[in-house]
Amino acid sequence: MLLQRPIISAEELATNLNAVRVLDCRARLGDPHAGGQAYAAGHIPGAIHADLDQDLADPPGKNGRHPLPARDRWLATCRRWGLNDEDAIVAYDDAGGAFAARAWWMLRWLGHGNVAVLDGGLQAWQRAQPDSLLTQATQTAPGTFSDRRPLTRTVTAQDIASMPATLVDARARARFEGREEPIDHTAGHIPGAVCLPNSENLNADGGFKSSETLAARFADLNGDIICYCGSGVTAAHNILAMISAGLPEPALYPGSWSEWIEDPSRPIATGP
Repeated sequence: MLLQRPIISAEELATNLNAVRVLDCRARLGDPHAGGQAYAAGHIPGAIHADLDQDLADPPGKNGRHPLPARDRWLATCRRWGLNDEDAIVAYDDAGGAFAARAWWMLRWLGHGNVAVLDGGLQAWQRAQPDSLLTQATQTAPGTFSDRRPLTRTVTAQDIASMPATLVDARARARFEGREEPIDHTAGHIPGAVCLPNSENLNADGGFKSSETLAARFADLNGDIICYCGSGVTAAHNILAMISAGLPEPALYPGSWSEWIEDPSRPIATGP
């Protein structure tokens, strides 16, 4: 199956469930067990649990709270899940795609473009397919997924300091402005960045806004675009929204704010 868009409806997923591979990316920041517990309590049939901390990131450290895993480790994870190059893959969560977009981006990082995020997440699935969740873990044979040319772009903190670009911060405005910081040890944002919270890519029902509305949201961005957030996770949500809107793919700063603040020589800004 060839996925036509990077966002797929619950109805389309249900119709084609036997023709796609599904990743359950549910997670809760600060609770490393929440995703596994949610998966065990009930998941979309055939879904594989994709753990944010164990599978989609390396351990936290000087490179941030959710640094990208080494490509060979991520490739081994995909093969362990039974993924193959010809697979259509759909990722979902229960947070409007905030974590599923990370898996979507990482699969494209390995050159796999036939991947989408479930619009509206598990909530939309349950509205469309009530009483359909399974509790038994999905068993798969090892796959032959390969490392191909990346479809994505990344930048480092050093790149940001030396290249002209528009920085887009996906965090909530209160964190961006430094009025509160519930997660990282230092508040504020990278100087020159603009705040476009990823939560504002969504409608009130948790689904993505239309492509036209998203295109208008990002219309004022100029030049080369770099997306970041607290730890490189929800920044992928803005990248997904931009691609859904038909815009060129921006770069991701994977270390994001949690890496930026580990070097005291890097500048910090507060306020709007």
